[in-house]
Amino acid sequence: MAKINVQQTDVTILKINEDDYISLTDIARVKSTDPFIVVCNWMRNRNTIEYLGIWETLYNPGFKPIEFDRFRNEAGLNAFTLSPQKWIDATHAKGMVLCTLGGFMGHYGFYKYCAALPLKKVLSTDNLCNS
Repeated sequence: MAKINVQQTDVTILKINEDDYISLTDIARVKSTDPFIVVCNWMRNRNTIEYLGIWETLYNPGFKPIEFDRFRNEAGLNAFTLSPQKWIDATHAKGMVLCTLGGFMGHYGFYKYCAALPLKKVLSTDNLCNS
């Protein structure tokens, strides 16, 4: 586990099987003291769901497209909610993981997943490559 500092924000990088996963929780903390809500709101967005579904379709042979279609159809509706755990469990997503470090659960996204974050100005690919 490593940390990088991006615009005065410490962001945890978790290495799993040679792949880097960025703490979505740390990034979301820039916008709110309740980062779980920020991540869930990001995941409610139809564009985010479509991006994550395309990414999973391309890079994850175990991805469940029928479950993805259900989320995509509901995305953007007022009653639609989606947590990282629900996304992972329902679709078998591999681009996002939940991890408990030091007693705190965090949400981690494969670094290419994070391109869809509205917070990408906080964490750019250039910052990752230079860490």
